[in-house]
Amino acid sequence: MNSIHLKDAEQVPINIAAHKLFASERTEVIHLCFKPGEELAKHPNPFDVIFYVLEGSGTLEVGEESANLGANTLIEIPADEMRGWTNTGSEDLRVLVIKVL
Repeated sequence: MNSIHLKDAEQVPINIAAHKLFASERTEVIHLCFKPGEELAKHPNPFDVIFYVLEGSGTLEVGEESANLGANTLIEIPADEMRGWTNTGSEDLRVLVIKVL
């Protein structure tokens, strides 16, 4: 059995708190933590992504659409779709990202 604690996970070099919890040939799991008002600009990825909101609330923009999402919500985004997050709440927004490579 292999385990990793968030505080020990490799940091991802982006403008918010992001840690890589798991990586394999076909999958990556990233933990994102947005402080109130922080955002991750819209960008595409060449792989499918699953977001699971652990805590807080925020706006996810996908293409021309946007949705306000809160805790215990899962959403799948297909490869090459522009997507970006903004923490619109007053508490941290924590999101688990599962990249299907």
